[in-house]
Amino acid sequence: MTTEIFNAKTQKENGTNYAGRVIRAGGLVAFPTETVYGLGANGLDGEAVAKIFEAKGRPQDNPLILHVAKKSDVKALWRHIPDNAKRLMDAFWPGPLTLIFVKSDIIPEEVTAGLDTVAVRMPEHKTALALIRAAGVPIAAPSANISGRPSPTTAEHVLADMDGRIDVILDGGPCSVGVESTVLTLVGKPRILRPGGITKEMLEQIIGEVEVDPSVLRPLREGEVAASPGMKHKHYAPDAEVVVAVGSWRRIASIICREYEIAEAMGKRCIILGTEQTRTCYHGMNCDIIGNRDLPQTLCAELFSALRRYSGKVDVIFAEGVPETDQGLAYMNRLLRASGFTVLDK
Repeated sequence: MTTEIFNAKTQKENGTNYAGRVIRAGGLVAFPTETVYGLGANGLDGEAVAKIFEAKGRPQDNPLILHVAKKSDVKALWRHIPDNAKRLMDAFWPGPLTLIFVKSDIIPEEVTAGLDTVAVRMPEHKTALALIRAAGVPIAAPSANISGRPSPTTAEHVLADMDGRIDVILDGGPCSVGVESTVLTLVGKPRILRPGGITKEMLEQIIGEVEVDPSVLRPLREGEVAASPGMKHKHYAPDAEVVVAVGSWRRIASIICREYEIAEAMGKRCIILGTEQTRTCYHGMNCDIIGNRDLPQTLCAELFSALRRYSGKVDVIFAEGVPETDQGLAYMNRLLRASGFTVLDK
């Protein structure tokens, strides 16, 4: 298969219209969103959706998200729209919030991994919305990467993983948020299954108390079911060992300096993913400042790019943990899963 690439800015109309026809014909299209690049197929066509799993090497028990172009599209995808969903859509759609509720009968099992619920979101990206409108169907899409690898935030990342595996890539430049959408289930008490750019605090301003699923910061236990993408299987991992240090930023810097020296003495190639606050702490060590601890959204925006940048080029990536509040929860969720929950706190 030859993968065609369209520049979403200079080939805007031709690219999205052609890609929409590819979706309707049962093909696969990678497209930009504000979060990460998605790998899309016709969300109402089980055979087309199955191609996503094949291209990614994605486990079949990992459900997908349906992407829509307008709020009213949800009427056909859920049994009904609960009141709290309406309030959340008005507040955060289009945007990086995915909502889960009881699915309608038109949703194929390939999308839901056999669950009786389906996840839906309306992205806030002009190219993504134009593609959905051109396709005329909801688009099922996980991140456009080989399963388990860091999610792609540029078209170049997608091409590195998907060249020859999919039909089309729409290049819309770098993604602004940098981590996948918040996933909130509305079945029972509202509960965050995957944190993202829309935080617990922001959600609670609209609908009151929201729980955070315990699996956000730990692996799923035996017998627990993955109700959302990113819950069950190892995710976001580069070709390198990832080690997370936690605590105060001064303590984190001390831990990383010690462990870096030990690893280097063993002949390992190392990189530190540092922050503005620790910029002066790693003298003589390889360090990449990827954001500000006080603004965790800056870390989210750069994390996957940094993991890809050093994948296969170093043996160990040392990363700084941050407080698990606001966007810090999303950052720590991705970082912990990338490390396989390898944490240093002493």
